[in-house]
Amino acid sequence: MSLVNKGMKITRRTFARQGSLVMAAGMAAPVPLVAMKPASGEKPATGERLAMFQEQGARGVVCLICPNECTLKEGELSDCRNRIVRKSKLYTMAFGNPCAANVDPVEKKPLYHFLPGSATFSIATAGCNLACLNCQNWTISQSSPDKTKNYDMPPENVVERAIAANCRSIAYTYSEPVTFYEYVYETSKLAHDAGIKNIMVSNGYINREPLKQLCRHLDAANIDLKSFSDSTYLKLNGGKLQPVLDALKIYRDEGVWLEITNLIVPGWTDKPDEIKQMCGWLASNGFADTPLHFSRFQPQYKLEHLPPTPAGILTRAAETARSEGLKYVYIGNMPGAGVEDTICPKCKQKVVDRSGYRIVTNNIHKGCCICGTAIPGVWS
Repeated sequence: MSLVNKGMKITRRTFARQGSLVMAAGMAAPVPLVAMKPASGEKPATGERLAMFQEQGARGVVCLICPNECTLKEGELSDCRNRIVRKSKLYTMAFGNPCAANVDPVEKKPLYHFLPGSATFSIATAGCNLACLNCQNWTISQSSPDKTKNYDMPPENVVERAIAANCRSIAYTYSEPVTFYEYVYETSKLAHDAGIKNIMVSNGYINREPLKQLCRHLDAANIDLKSFSDSTYLKLNGGKLQPVLDALKIYRDEGVWLEITNLIVPGWTDKPDEIKQMCGWLASNGFADTPLHFSRFQPQYKLEHLPPTPAGILTRAAETARSEGLKYVYIGNMPGAGVEDTICPKCKQKVVDRSGYRIVTNNIHKGCCICGTAIPGVWS
């Protein structure tokens, strides 16, 4: 269901009514990505704001938000397509002008150990600091805020609409929230003041200091660990592995509830030895209790010629993860196989039964299985 009727101004009452219809539907299916546009007679949101984390370098202004560390001269656009230099200062073009806004089940992010069964108000602007060949949202991630249809939604409006739609959290998602950092930062502060939690759904490609500052206002994150090979990261995603590994440790150390997603792309990230190495690293670096979601690839963007990930490869990857010591392993995009349920690592009972994005039963009481084993997560 679209939360925005094109050409119609959205009132708070209309937004709340439409959001409640999504909730009434049981949130069994994802809500479509919405490309919003201003109502008739309204001016499009420009979205420009002085950027955080910048410095003057010998060759231009340096953006210090992410490891790309773009050095830009007057009028030049960053690699993420939403930062620009004007009068020797770096500005973000992505502030208060989302191109997508939906009410989603939190399980869609995916977050399985964070407020299960709740709704999250999800927003995105255009832009991404990676260039993944398989991106499912490439129409907005590989674009710029001045190329997408946007809606005027400053931080205070995001919080108001989340409350109106009975959402317990706001998710910064779909494209790459690192690239609309300032918007996330200001919105997340207001959300906490209103008792709303904040979720980061990200590629984890961010520098240490910006991440540590943002973590003060975050409650949960799902980070894409796209592969465990520098070569693959460069060729498939246009980035590097180590900054993402560093970010995982920072999220954990800063007390943000963390879950990790690994998309298994045939011919790219399906090598058994590499999967074993990744899982071994996670187990030995303090992530044994961190949920790991293996996700099934579907032909997308520049990899439309590849087949979906075979079910057997996903099953073997999950077995490898468990054998390496990871306790909570899930498989996404493979419905009906029982691979989305939470199993107690001690007594092996099913403690959370899921069907797609819907919670069938939740037998976790005060954070524990009936056998008394604590199940890590944020359950209420």
